[in-house]
Amino acid sequence: MVTQEQRRRQLAREKFLRQQQRRTAARRKSRVRNSVIASVLGVILVGSLALYTTGVLKDDDKADASATASPSASPSAVKDPCEKADDGKVKSLSWKKEPAITIDKSADYTMKLATTCGDIDLALKTSAAPHTVNSFNFLASKGFFDHSKCHRLTTSGIYVLQCGDPTGSGSGGPGYTIPDENLKDKSLKDNVYPAGTVAMANTGQAHTGGSQFFLVYQDSQLPPSYTPFGTVSESGMKVLKKIAAAGENTGAGDGAPNATVVINKATVTKS
Repeated sequence: MVTQEQRRRQLAREKFLRQQQRRTAARRKSRVRNSVIASVLGVILVGSLALYTTGVLKDDDKADASATASPSASPSAVKDPCEKADDGKVKSLSWKKEPAITIDKSADYTMKLATTCGDIDLALKTSAAPHTVNSFNFLASKGFFDHSKCHRLTTSGIYVLQCGDPTGSGSGGPGYTIPDENLKDKSLKDNVYPAGTVAMANTGQAHTGGSQFFLVYQDSQLPPSYTPFGTVSESGMKVLKKIAAAGENTGAGDGAPNATVVINKATVTKS
């Protein structure tokens, strides 16, 4: 028979376990909410660039403090250089696990982002990043990216446009994660992601990429922690620079682009 003291201890243990579960759930929710371009989106602090990830500033991921960028134009002074988005709504889609690899790893694949600002064509690095390319092939075939906004533009310290979140909040994803790949790509020299690179965003932790990605429109110093899985075509770079020239809406170098960048349609094609 359970004594009163034993029952009291049992209730105390159950209460403790419930508290731990709530705290774990809260931490998980916080990580998802704060997932951005992971450490990619920079902030200037006391003259040096510290990258933030999941809401925490990191002082070990620093860029050259002497690097400067043209100030973002204020939203009121900028004419939106992009066209009206096609009719349609973002689909609410989610999967529990990464899709099985169905692409031909030895073949070449390209991705076209038909955006309101112009087409951005990408050559994908299939053999070097098969999980990533396969995931994009799967998501594009389901219309996951269609009608979604590129929600973040960074114009100071690093120079990237971030897309791939159907919610437009910076915390959306496909419900699954994919492994990091190709982190020793020969294009990444001296911790610089060169202009034209397409890479995965993550939470700052290993193997946490989902659907969000960033397009580098000017050489950007970053730790080699973000899967580089493609390169932007010459015509696509012109589109990116047009978007970047319009600036972002905070004037601080990191915010939503003043240009209304909507992916009307994303298509992956085997060459």
